[in-house]
Amino acid sequence: MGGPSLCRSIVLLLLLQCCPSACVTVTSNRHKVEVKEFSDAVLSCLYKTERDQNPRIEWKKRGRDVSFVYFDGHFRGPFEGRATIDGATVTLQRVTQDDAGEYRCEISAPLDSVSLGETNITLKVLVPPHTPSCEIPTSAVTGSVVRLQCHDHQSIPPATYSWFKDSHPISSPRHPNDTYVLNSHTGVLEFKSVSKDDSGRYSCLASNGIGTPKMCEAKNMTIEDVNVTAVVVALLVIGLIVAICSCGGVLLHRNGFFSRHRGRSFWITECREASDQTLHRPDDMSNVNYIPPPQEDFKHTQSFML
Repeated sequence: MGGPSLCRSIVLLLLLQCCPSACVTVTSNRHKVEVKEFSDAVLSCLYKTERDQNPRIEWKKRGRDVSFVYFDGHFRGPFEGRATIDGATVTLQRVTQDDAGEYRCEISAPLDSVSLGETNITLKVLVPPHTPSCEIPTSAVTGSVVRLQCHDHQSIPPATYSWFKDSHPISSPRHPNDTYVLNSHTGVLEFKSVSKDDSGRYSCLASNGIGTPKMCEAKNMTIEDVNVTAVVVALLVIGLIVAICSCGGVLLHRNGFFSRHRGRSFWITECREASDQTLHRPDDMSNVNYIPPPQEDFKHTQSFML
């Protein structure tokens, strides 16, 4: 029973030793604040001075860089117009995820022997579940492995997931011989070997204790047997096509269709024939003997008498 009292006495003694005359002290009622998104967050900062009645109050937020929240009697940046201060306690209105982080309240009292005091407050903004995205295959064949997945990356804290089949909850597997595995943290429902009994309408529910749980739209999954007849017919058709192509290739090769010299011989023959035709064209007068037309023999007839 005397433990806490003894600790407080030791702390007070150390403070008196550190501050023999007077010093500023800064504390907070809540160093960790958790509020729902779009609600108000109260960041408590209580201070006490012995001499300085008008200390300087500053609020800062730590992130990649340290930025001012309240400085020189005014709120700064995104907090301007949506925050109030009472003493040194700040109230942030309609907080979002951008407001989450670590804040520091600094009190500067130049008239005190120890002129600076500070306290840190961590703000966590809680986000209720959003409608999860569900990946549910529409069909599968018996004996195959099937995975159903459910995701909600926006909820804080992270959501847990429950699966439903035909509006009835699917319980977590209890025996090693169960045909499925259910992980409520990752949202994965995996069937090791599906059967026709696994056909149904599936949906997933996301919940994190903040706000109302949300469920994705239910989707049908149908499990069908393998059509052996169709598989055999398809294999036979494929084999027949391959055999026809192979036989046709062999016959064409035997007939010299794929010979490397066929194309060359063909073009040489065509060129020779074209050359011969050019040399014997009728309009080539240099190579044609000129034969004059035949002259008619004129016979003298009786002279005309005057």
